[in-house]
Amino acid sequence: MGERKRSILVPQYIEGFKCIGSACEDSCCVGWRVDIDNETYRKYQKVKDDELVGLFERYINRNRAVGHNDYSYAKIKLLPDLRCPFLDSDSLCKIHLKRGAEYLSNVCATYPRLTNVVNGTLERAATMSCPEVARLALLNPNQMEFDEMEESYNTRNIIKTDLNTRDLKFNNKFQKYFWELRIFIISLVQNRRFRLSERLIILGMFFKKLQEYLDEERIDDIPVLIGAYVNHLETDVFDENINEIPVQYNIQMELLKELADRRFSLGISSKRYIECFTQFITGINYKLEDTMEQNGERYRFAWENYYEPYMKEHEYILENYIVNYIFSTLFPISDEKNIFDTYMVMILHYALIKMMLIGMSEFHKGLTDELVIKLIQSFVKTIEHNQQFIQDITEVLKRNDYNSMTYMAILIKN
Repeated sequence: MGERKRSILVPQYIEGFKCIGSACEDSCCVGWRVDIDNETYRKYQKVKDDELVGLFERYINRNRAVGHNDYSYAKIKLLPDLRCPFLDSDSLCKIHLKRGAEYLSNVCATYPRLTNVVNGTLERAATMSCPEVARLALLNPNQMEFDEMEESYNTRNIIKTDLNTRDLKFNNKFQKYFWELRIFIISLVQNRRFRLSERLIILGMFFKKLQEYLDEERIDDIPVLIGAYVNHLETDVFDENINEIPVQYNIQMELLKELADRRFSLGISSKRYIECFTQFITGINYKLEDTMEQNGERYRFAWENYYEPYMKEHEYILENYIVNYIFSTLFPISDEKNIFDTYMVMILHYALIKMMLIGMSEFHKGLTDELVIKLIQSFVKTIEHNQQFIQDITEVLKRNDYNSMTYMAILIKN
């Protein structure tokens, strides 16, 4: 009898991914706390290898914090330089080398893969905090596509979200139309008839209207709303609205820089992100003593002369980033009570990346694929993986009444 298989939906780049080990420029075994699940912890108690036993006893501690579970039963204590103590001189894992992949914790065995379940079907993407994943996923000039493949039932997964849109509890909620929303959103983001900034603004218009439908409890009108927008995309109905939105470099940069500074003040372990942030600040020559207009003018000059010439030909990189974000997070499913706030969080990611790249483009007098990958990868590792920071800046925007389509359009449009 053959090995049991199950179907899984993946973006095509997943099929080509393989960890490059010691050749990786930003090891996933540096800078992050690593949880050890209960089953793996029990395995380690039975290991007889003297070197590994000594390391287990010294660096693996039970996690007694409130809220821990079997997935976070214990944790690895990092070295002072934030490296995992199980790395050898070639930055390879001693546990994997000596005992094999089956002795890796669930976290180590599954990273950088992200797995969800939708209506009983596994879906797997990967996080851009892995440099190799970022290269495979973002540098493909073609639209990101998805395949159904098979994997062994024995493949380890950490399920982030298990969503059943057919559950009766969603009868009067937008989750009922998750698939219709997802297909529309991804097709809009990949619609290259428009610039990416225009697509994101149109998406914001859609979410603003969708929020109105939800507030009015018009759940079953969602397919009609989607159909109307699909028809509008074939015309020039959005052109006038987009053209009327002013470009406000000074407000855009001041707001985004404040948010970026807030994260920097919390402390950052990623040297790659610190390098990018320093190049951004140096590139735009930001000065506290200058007016918002003066700083904004230097920001505009960088965008016009160095960022835009590169990005006009490589916009697919940010498109791929957004599509992967949508797929891997089950967007627009989130913990936000307001669905427009879910859109706002995604736009903040996009706008912060764009702002950093604009400053870096001035610093380097242009952009390259390598620079863009370095920024996005280190950004995801520093920002996207820090949910507390995302929650904090979301609350900042809400308190200042910035959670509106007007401000989102300002952040998007250059």
